[in-house]
Amino acid sequence: MTSENAVDQLAVTTVGGPTVVIDLGGLRFVTDPTFDAADTAYSMGPVALRKLTDPALTPDEVGDVAAVLLSHDQHPDNLDGAGRAFLKAAPLVLTTEQAAERVGGTGLAPWAEHVLRRPDGGRVVVTAVPAQHGPDGTEQMLGTVTGFLLTGEGLPSVYVSGDNVSLEPVRALAERLGGDGVDLAVLHMGAAQLAPFGPTLLSMTADQAAEAARLLDARKVLAVHHDGWEHFTEGQDAVAASFAKSLGAERLVTPGAGSRVAL
Repeated sequence: MTSENAVDQLAVTTVGGPTVVIDLGGLRFVTDPTFDAADTAYSMGPVALRKLTDPALTPDEVGDVAAVLLSHDQHPDNLDGAGRAFLKAAPLVLTTEQAAERVGGTGLAPWAEHVLRRPDGGRVVVTAVPAQHGPDGTEQMLGTVTGFLLTGEGLPSVYVSGDNVSLEPVRALAERLGGDGVDLAVLHMGAAQLAPFGPTLLSMTADQAAEAARLLDARKVLAVHHDGWEHFTEGQDAVAASFAKSLGAERLVTPGAGSRVAL
């Protein structure tokens, strides 16, 4: 974990769903771009997803980006129609090897790294972190997902979980970090459920997310992807309650939609 004098080099802006603008060391990253309007519906065979809220920013308002961090491409709540258009205009898309074959970009195997040059001559290293979208046995149905770790000399570290429901990848990352922890954990939550899978959870509960934050010794946590869609069963209230009883609510970063917050 970096020293406190580096944290002014990190800021986040929530757009909605899994979409976050991360400004780190002079570079701008966007996670899982979703810019379609509210009430857009998506048919996926036996599954129908419906978006409930508009994005807080348009693609034009996001501005120039250094890279898109795409956890996966196979579900429209992580990459919708307008998000696909956004990918085509992005200078770099980092994603899974499987998604890169479908949408283009650079595919990263688990623990692979990609280095970007900062305006000040330094580097930001993006490391692909394993993720598991559902319980064991659902990988073939749900497909491959990745998380990301962003690091750089003198910079705060940022972990983006992607749609991950398992604590095992989190434990593996914590072991690799060797006790250093992370400055910011961007955690996909919501306890998502879909009828074909019954009561099975497809994203983390608030309690799981709090445990993930504890394992990573996260200085701050940004809860995302827990509202704005019909298939989420836990929202910000559940997140606040869980963190209040375990790690302390002060660990949560709660920016208003579209508001940029420096950390």
